Amino acid sequence: MDTARNVISVLSFFVVPIILVGFPLYGLYKRVPVYESFVEGAKEGFQVAVRIIPYLVAILFAIAMFRASGAMEALTRALDPVLGLIGFPAELLPMAIIRSLSGSGSAALVVDMINQYGEDSILVKMAAVMYGSSETTFYVIAVYFGAVGIRKTRHAVPAGLLADAAAMIIAVWTVRLLFG
Repeated sequence: MDTARNVISVLSFFVVPIILVGFPLYGLYKRVPVYESFVEGAKEGFQVAVRIIPYLVAILFAIAMFRASGAMEALTRALDPVLGLIGFPAELLPMAIIRSLSGSGSAALVVDMINQYGEDSILVKMAAVMYGSSETTFYVIAVYFGAVGIRKTRHAVPAGLLADAAAMIIAVWTVRLLFG
């Protein structure tokens, strides 16, 4: 077992340098103008970033207003009895809501929970698993669909939210099963 860990440790040390050197060398081997291709990709990336800024600002503003207005606390108090029926702690509801909207907002919630409950708290473990097992559905839809001009999301929102809800509930149940 220790041999496998040592091998993985050595390999992981070389992964980034191999990628940084390997891709350009492979491009040169295939006679691709590596530098020009890189610059063109960077230019396209910058243009995408400029196009998504309004969507990003709108989402961050909406999250800040929802939290600052006290609506999050009111919603948490109102849904506490219903959440208790499925074994979902009401303290995690803000994480379940914000995670679908913003990765950085949900990361900030995890940090707040660590400060409030301690890093070994079962609530923090649940929040961390929720963070890692779900997606920022509205962020992805607003930013990426907006960047390519898709206006009708059709089934993307319901499917994403259903997957997020399942991830949240299963994260809570799994952590409870593993850590009591």
